[in-house]
Amino acid sequence: MILALAGLLLLAFLVYQIPFVKAAVDWRIEKFGLYVKNTIDPPGPVPTALPTSTPLVSLATNTPSATPEPVTTATALLPPTATLAPLPAQVSLTPPAWEQQSPNNCGPNTLAFALQMYGWTGTQADIAAQIKPITGDRNVNPEELAWYVRNNAGWLNIEYRVAGDVPLLKRLLAANYPVIVESVTGLDPNDALGPNDDLWAAHYLLLTGYDDAAQSFSILDSYHEDHRAISYAQLEADWKAFNNLYMVLYLPQEQAELQTLLGADWDADANRQRALELAQAETEANPADTYAWFNLGSDLVYFERYDEAALAYDKSREIGVPLRMFRYQFGPFIAYFQSNRIDDLLALTDYARGITDMSEETWLWYGWALYRTNDFEGARAAWNKALKVHPGYTDAEYALNFLTGQ
Repeated sequence: MILALAGLLLLAFLVYQIPFVKAAVDWRIEKFGLYVKNTIDPPGPVPTALPTSTPLVSLATNTPSATPEPVTTATALLPPTATLAPLPAQVSLTPPAWEQQSPNNCGPNTLAFALQMYGWTGTQADIAAQIKPITGDRNVNPEELAWYVRNNAGWLNIEYRVAGDVPLLKRLLAANYPVIVESVTGLDPNDALGPNDDLWAAHYLLLTGYDDAAQSFSILDSYHEDHRAISYAQLEADWKAFNNLYMVLYLPQEQAELQTLLGADWDADANRQRALELAQAETEANPADTYAWFNLGSDLVYFERYDEAALAYDKSREIGVPLRMFRYQFGPFIAYFQSNRIDDLLALTDYARGITDMSEETWLWYGWALYRTNDFEGARAAWNKALKVHPGYTDAEYALNFLTGQ
């Protein structure tokens, strides 16, 4: 009996060493562990700014310095969208065959859908192998998706911008460009991290058409095969938490057309300036709009105005943000680090690590917070953990090399 049990244990151990089995088991173990932990000690709401932080004065009073100087570029002189031809009432692009995403893989799978519409023959696994080799890695950033295209599908270009809207999405689709958007989704209760989970998460969708009569977009949702349409109104509501970010693939010879379609937004700085002004106007119109404040912070980070960005993020945290917000967006970590508000950075990265242990960006910035407190060994351990979550993560490699050179 003992020998049989030992044999079974040995067999289980050997099976566990098979890469795809280990990948399938490890993230489930991590999820179960978090559920137990959060049942015993629920995470509570996202922590607000520490009492010692600078009061929200400059942004609350809307001083003239709250917007950058206008950006003047040649692309800003492109024809305005109002001069473009009227759009058809309905557009339908031919989508690829639907495939169920593997765990935590909506980004790679949605990008695979988009690439397949341009004749690419790979799969989500090919993309994940490079930008999220560990199944338990909970997030893929737009920058990582763009990196994959630029390094593995060089016959295509990719651009992503913020502050998109429904008319722009329709205009792109009418010109035969499928569009990836990052928006909010409601999680299956089976994926809850604890009994108090708000079930809020990010999700990529591929838009493949629209219908004005139905007031909806046609979509491929890598998680739900039967989710084939989303209303204009629902997308607008779900999109705002991610600054209305959209991504477009195109052939090199199509660049001039895409520039015309995007107008001044083709220039990334001009696009961010418009996004910043839009977010600020939204905070003035509705000071309780947490996503408007968060987007304002992110746009200020883009312009390296870190003190102001930190204040905007303070306000968003004060109003309240979903518990997974810092699994997907890391502007607050950058703003608090660059404005030397290390106690806030520690508090926020501690919270984020409690929500998920499998976020290389959280471990990266937790390490930089420890570094600023002179806990160099703690920083080293954090950056090594980031590399365990995402092998080859260049920001963590840089941090370790930086520490070694001190």
